[in-house]
Amino acid sequence: MELLANFPLLASLFAIFFAQFVKVPITFFVTKKIDWSLLTSTGGMPSSHSAAVTALSTGIALQTGFDSPIFAVAAIFAIITMFDATGVRRQAGEQAIVLNRLVNDFNKFLNEAKGWQNKPEQEKRKELKELLGHKPIEVFFGGLTGILLTLLLHMLIYYTAI
Repeated sequence: MELLANFPLLASLFAIFFAQFVKVPITFFVTKKIDWSLLTSTGGMPSSHSAAVTALSTGIALQTGFDSPIFAVAAIFAIITMFDATGVRRQAGEQAIVLNRLVNDFNKFLNEAKGWQNKPEQEKRKELKELLGHKPIEVFFGGLTGILLTLLLHMLIYYTAI
């Protein structure tokens, strides 16, 4: 099957899974709490988006060369994705934090002022996703993860076949 022989695609998918998985032990090291929800969440260290796009670009560069038009497309795609992760998406996460605080404060006010009905807190409010974007360091290490994993995979696949 040709799809399974597509090295840039496989490297990119591997980088996503690796970056998502490694978030759990990194967070445990920092917080001393295991959070398995990080396997499917956005944000955090390292950036799986950055790992994916740099793995894709690196895999394309290894197969077609740095002077190929397809590498140029992949590189620009990676730059835009990584820039967006530290810009728009991060700002949206910051705004979500403020909005969630406002909603929480408003709910407390209503609870005290009107004797809020006895519903579970989860039914009273719906929190916005706060962990959307990345800090620049998370994007950097995500990108580095993608490049290094792709180079390692390339060596394992192509040099063990010889």
